[in-house]
Amino acid sequence: MTEPCAQVLVVDDSPDALEIARRHLTAAGYTVLTASGAPEARLTLERVPVDLVITDMRMPEVGGLELVRHVRENCRATEVIVVTAYATVADAVEAVKTGAEEYLSKPYGERELLDAVERALERLRRRVAARAEPEPTAQPPEMIGASRHRQQVLRAITKAAKSAATVLITGESGVGKELVARAIHRQSARASGPWVPVNCGAIPQELFENELFGHAKGAFTGAGEAHPGFFQAADGGTLFLDEISELPLKLQVKLLRVLQDREVTMIGATRSRKVDVRIVAATGKELRAMVDEGTFRQDLYFRLSVLNIAVPPLRERPEDVALLARHFALRFASESGHPVPVLSDKLIEAFERYDWPGNIRELENLVQRLVVMADGAPIEITDLPEHLRFSVARPSPKSCQLHQAEREHIQRVLDSVGGNKTQAAKILGIDRKTLREKLRG
Repeated sequence: MTEPCAQVLVVDDSPDALEIARRHLTAAGYTVLTASGAPEARLTLERVPVDLVITDMRMPEVGGLELVRHVRENCRATEVIVVTAYATVADAVEAVKTGAEEYLSKPYGERELLDAVERALERLRRRVAARAEPEPTAQPPEMIGASRHRQQVLRAITKAAKSAATVLITGESGVGKELVARAIHRQSARASGPWVPVNCGAIPQELFENELFGHAKGAFTGAGEAHPGFFQAADGGTLFLDEISELPLKLQVKLLRVLQDREVTMIGATRSRKVDVRIVAATGKELRAMVDEGTFRQDLYFRLSVLNIAVPPLRERPEDVALLARHFALRFASESGHPVPVLSDKLIEAFERYDWPGNIRELENLVQRLVVMADGAPIEITDLPEHLRFSVARPSPKSCQLHQAEREHIQRVLDSVGGNKTQAAKILGIDRKTLREKLRG
């Protein structure tokens, strides 16, 4: 179902929007049908098998949500994506409750559209396969790895997916904590429910409560209608709270109450409502230390860390670096239309020695740059950005006399800057005269 020959029906009352979507999807190899409204779309669905419906949310006469309900009730082998030019939390909540797991805001880019289509068709493939013969959900490509550390994480994901308990994922920035959380959701009994990721560090403190729990009509000046929050959007699925350490103490109390009572009270509401949400949280900080400092509640920490998955940094699993680097090279070459580059053996060896302070994210960004800048020849250490060239090329220490190690170190720095003595002296923290003397010695 994820092959480009999949049949896609695009529904929109705007001819321009229909044409843009049709061009993008046709260029990607999909078979595209169009409809100018929900009634026409229903007739098409009755006559032709369709793998995916992409519908505008607000259309004359019959809206997109009515079409979503029709698809969910009558077309089991069809996925749905909702598109709107008026993106609000309330719209997103209503869309996912009605049955659309993908939600795009206009204007969207070609890559954004195609990524959403690929995700929707992949869900359809898994759903069809699950009905035919149960099989384990495949891990995202970025979860690949042969190291003992990676296999431990994969086993922990499988165990966590079978449980309904809250999960706390810890690890440095860039190690892939959200990938782990998403894998848990996809393997769990909630896979068909909504997946709602929330970055707690990106929400202003004064908006936290409103974003998480929503508000009732008339809750404050300007609240002309009720707006549900992220908890309501995730009802029946998984709410991923990234950077949970950034949650203010006042809201930590409210989150604890939700975890205990499974009820949410909107701002200004007099009644609470039940929610069926699984919480997966993540942090790059040491929550135990924050508990000791009084900046994170101990009772909430224990509630969140019923299951704990620690994701190791990339430097602790160098045997995974080559697999990841080649995967990213293949992916970015495919996305950009470039030929798949060859990463030289020396470059891979240097990658495996490097500490990767930015972890998988740093490796991913670096490989993307190398793919874009490649000219068809194998990528070598000399193709790296200047600030990385020396660090990545640094070999493992070996036994030698101090003056020999110093001379080799100076030579490596010189090589990394193309023999420019002024730049080399600046990197080494010495003047050109001292550099010359050390090279003569």
